[in-house]
Amino acid sequence: MTRRPPEIVVDVLLIAVAAVWGASFLSAKELTDEVGVAPAVALRFIVAAVALAVICLVGRERMPRGRGLAIAALLGCSQAAVIGLETAGVHLTSATNAGLLISLALVFTPVLESIASRSWLPRSYFVAAVTAVVGVALLISGGGLRAPAVGDALVIAAAVVRAFHVTASARLTRGRHDSTLAVVLVQLVVCAVTSSAVAGADLPVAVGRLTASGWANVLFLGLLCSVFAFVVQLWAVRRTSATRASILMGTEPVWALAVGVAIGGEAVGLPGLAGAALIIAASYAGQAIERRHRRGLAASTDGGIGHASSETRGDAVPAA
Repeated sequence: MTRRPPEIVVDVLLIAVAAVWGASFLSAKELTDEVGVAPAVALRFIVAAVALAVICLVGRERMPRGRGLAIAALLGCSQAAVIGLETAGVHLTSATNAGLLISLALVFTPVLESIASRSWLPRSYFVAAVTAVVGVALLISGGGLRAPAVGDALVIAAAVVRAFHVTASARLTRGRHDSTLAVVLVQLVVCAVTSSAVAGADLPVAVGRLTASGWANVLFLGLLCSVFAFVVQLWAVRRTSATRASILMGTEPVWALAVGVAIGGEAVGLPGLAGAALIIAASYAGQAIERRHRRGLAASTDGGIGHASSETRGDAVPAA
């Protein structure tokens, strides 16, 4: 049985995932402008799948079988749906609308997890989640919101599927002994196959015209935004709750803003700064509320005797 890592380690790694994903917007925009949406997604997942396959081969990771393989493939389908819907939605709507709507996963995730566990979080958590969404609205409201479009519906769907994916990852893999690296590899292979099928004949054409900066973006999106982020996300939700993971990764818009200002030369006014402050404050408050709620459930279930095991809910899973 593996010793559980401190909560602060899990939290810091989840925030690192949010930072990487926040930085991915600029790279994804540059790559899609160069080769198109479908080839960009396919290249990202092909590179990610190959890289993680090498890591698993060197580490002699045992691939999941039976039910474990089916779970990993299902999570691969949901992950592919998230990225596909999000990319298509951003392409068809404004960045302002997309940035706000995808953050609705903050609200959808605790709802799904509460339904699955039959234990509702306190109202104060939902206040924190909605506050985070308001913060995103302020953060990205510089250009103003446009009327709803087809792209808006696609991004909302992506937020719902993301909430489902995080919740399912936590509940379906917790307590199993499948390697985290191997489970994510199956997911990435599913993503690579499905996205390559969608890209079709455009994929080899895109590879042929990729520039050096294009390859740099592919490697960043594939290695950091996919391999690193997906492995850490699954590893973390097997050791904490989907709700806690969701609200920590909900700081993604703040990191996107930081990259936009530092690298993209974007200007931020007072509303944007206020929004960033709201997101950070709401994320901190939300994870504190969720932690107290989880500990309270553990104490009421076994009188505190099984506090540690109930709180982690993932100690039986060996670290990858």
